[in-house]
Amino acid sequence: MPIETGRENAPQPLLTLTEDEQLFRDNIRKFAEETIQPLVKEMDEKGVMDHGLVEQFHQLGIMGIEVPEQYGGGGGTFFEAILAVEELSRVDPSVGVLVDVQNTLVNNALIRWTTEAQRQKYLPKMCNEWVGSYALSEAAAGSDAFALQTRAEDKGGHWLLNGQKLWITNGKESNLFIVIATVDPSLGYKGITAFIVEKGFPGFSVGKKEDKLGIRASSTCELIFEDCQVPKENLLGEVGKGYKVAIETLNEGRIGIAAQMLGLAQGAWEAAAKYAKERKQFGQPIANFQGVAFELAQMATEITALRLMVYNAARMKDAGIGFLKEAAMAKLYAAQVAERVASKSVEVFGGYGFTKDYPVEKFYRDAKIGSIYEGTSNMQLSTIAKLMLG
Repeated sequence: MPIETGRENAPQPLLTLTEDEQLFRDNIRKFAEETIQPLVKEMDEKGVMDHGLVEQFHQLGIMGIEVPEQYGGGGGTFFEAILAVEELSRVDPSVGVLVDVQNTLVNNALIRWTTEAQRQKYLPKMCNEWVGSYALSEAAAGSDAFALQTRAEDKGGHWLLNGQKLWITNGKESNLFIVIATVDPSLGYKGITAFIVEKGFPGFSVGKKEDKLGIRASSTCELIFEDCQVPKENLLGEVGKGYKVAIETLNEGRIGIAAQMLGLAQGAWEAAAKYAKERKQFGQPIANFQGVAFELAQMATEITALRLMVYNAARMKDAGIGFLKEAAMAKLYAAQVAERVASKSVEVFGGYGFTKDYPVEKFYRDAKIGSIYEGTSNMQLSTIAKLMLG
């Protein structure tokens, strides 16, 4: 009698995609290679995102991947959003982070915390024309994210916001900002409150755009609130519940940044492997030399391990399973792998890798941000340690 294996009910391997996911990924990859790749060098040099690209993102439906169809979105999964970020970042991490912030931070917060009236007002715009930003960080509120100075005062008919935000991704392109402020600093985290701020609100302006080491086409800006008037109906969630909005949104966003770093590492590795098979020394491709081949093999192994971690965290999120530890681990490891792979890829190219004529130089610069934003590597280690050690 044959032994029952139960294989017919076995879960699919994490790296196996459904037909729909495969088609989605392939379409994003094709678009990235054909449309984004020719613009990468110029966007990096000028430090500006091509405006036409943003319009195409909306036309392709990748600015509202998880938004329900009734609001004009794709009705897709968080995992699909992660696939999009990975594939775009494989060509240009600057583009990857714009789409990442839109989907994993801004849209996720709007889907989860808004009223029905707010969803009807804002989600169709996010899917079809608007870009969004998530505004938490301040000069004195980095890793200590809730040492906020931006104040929100209830003026009866409206809220009045005063303060500054720093390091805000998509600041130049955005029409909508999720802003975290405090109604009373003496209340600590219980005073933290979230708001939906439109670019045209009185008293709001976008300040300095940072001149950065990497992901230069992605705008990183200061936001200024000077008696900024926010309608009462633009409260996001409840007064004093902004801490929960911010933390739970960031947990999801960390998987997105891990996907960005994953795509970066994959792009750098592919460039290095291709070059190693073409570049000849001592009468043969350098890929034939063990010193190069082993480095590429090690890099490929780490990228595959990272992909498993990122996909697992994203699948857990979609399944409604707690994923805080897995997100922190994925984000931590992604930053480490991206830096190592980008650095080793430069070395494979040798002197050429140190020039701007080849893509690995840019991947190397872009990789550094992975250990800094949306929670530094030390903050991820702190989270993991607390969850693992109690």
